[in-house]
Amino acid sequence: MFKRKAWNALLEWKNNYSKNYAAMLEGARRVGKSTIAEEFARKHFKTYIRIDFANITRDILQIFDDIARPDLFFLRLQAATDITLYPGESVLIFDEIQQAPKVRQAIKYLVQDGRYSYIETGSLISIRKNVSSIVIPSEEYFIQVFPMDYEEFLWATGNDTWNVLM
Repeated sequence: MFKRKAWNALLEWKNNYSKNYAAMLEGARRVGKSTIAEEFARKHFKTYIRIDFANITRDILQIFDDIARPDLFFLRLQAATDITLYPGESVLIFDEIQQAPKVRQAIKYLVQDGRYSYIETGSLISIRKNVSSIVIPSEEYFIQVFPMDYEEFLWATGNDTWNVLM
């Protein structure tokens, strides 16, 4: 994976804010939000579960009906994904969260529960139709993800200087 500036912001979130906030990777479509979130989870947590709300089965979606009962919710989620979550060492990634506004609203209670960390990704998450029926959680640490800029391009090509040979 290419080095991205959002990575440093995620590291700051994990070290300083993850106990009180979910990281919200926000940006345009196809800029690498999901890739960054999953790679970060793989490198910085013991285990992770990624739920893609743009491509979710009915069985997994039904687990979120019991999100107000955290013990049951986490038990069912682990059983359905066959992934063990470890308090303080695991992260849940809610990919394309704009597709599940009620889950986004519940992030407040999941963060307050304190067992795990959370990373959300979303495009167009502020559009009125995506937030009209929910209370926007204040427990989100926003990280903007932009398309690769010139400096990131240089890193990806193995250059660490702005000097370009013509």
